[in-house]
Amino acid sequence: MTKTRDKQKLADQALRLRRHVVEMVYQAGSGHPGGALGMAEVFVSLYPAGELKIRPEEPKWDDRDRFVLSKGHICPGYYAALAIAGYFSEDLLPTFRKLGSPLQGHPCMLKGTGIDVSSGSLGQGLSVANGMAIAAKLDGKSYRVYVMLGDGEVQEGQVWEAAMSSTHYKLDNVCAILDSNGLQIDGKVSEIMGVAPLAGKWEAFGWNVIEIDGNDFDQIFDAFDRARATKGKPTIIIARTIKGKGVSFMENACEWHGKAPNEEQYRQAMSDLGVHATV
Repeated sequence: MTKTRDKQKLADQALRLRRHVVEMVYQAGSGHPGGALGMAEVFVSLYPAGELKIRPEEPKWDDRDRFVLSKGHICPGYYAALAIAGYFSEDLLPTFRKLGSPLQGHPCMLKGTGIDVSSGSLGQGLSVANGMAIAAKLDGKSYRVYVMLGDGEVQEGQVWEAAMSSTHYKLDNVCAILDSNGLQIDGKVSEIMGVAPLAGKWEAFGWNVIEIDGNDFDQIFDAFDRARATKGKPTIIIARTIKGKGVSFMENACEWHGKAPNEEQYRQAMSDLGVHATV
């Protein structure tokens, strides 16, 4: 895809994505809006803005960049990004979590167009990304592998085994994006099982570490540029985000990690995002 850095267009796409997230979760009566809203700018940067080397009209193009949504529960944002990028019609998004829909509560590569990996069991995505990246090197391919993790997710031991493997095999074609919003389903990450210092841990494991404001497009694109320029080691972008960003009562509220708004809340959320609710 052709890259775009038009700030107004990017902001409009992030807003559009957020509206889709709220609509999808409300219509389904279940889902995970908080993290999906918080990562809107990153999803837009990857897909419609063109950071990923992809061909929506040819989803299985062999030389495409790969993407692994390790924290698969924030798939409403992922699906919306895929639709905005042109993988399928945005009219499909309201079928989220409905019986027979390809857009289930966690990504399924057997059903959803543009999905490289079925995910949702936390802690496994980086291991999968490593396998893809090693395959690329063995096959002499230039594609990169992007993987999105959560700060609660890195409480899982498998993540750190995979982190060691990434550096051992010098997987400079791996770019991890860590959603650092400080919250998980049960509360603050620091209170449930602290993972600080995040940057220090990843540096100790041999990674190139970049810390950014994950809701700032300029910082996101600069980080991706720096990641591509780094050779001999993998890169992790620690993206500080606001969980629930854009919806006043969802921002920085762990209770919106995984529940749907009722009708009154839905109306308020859509109003916060600048549109009238459809009910």
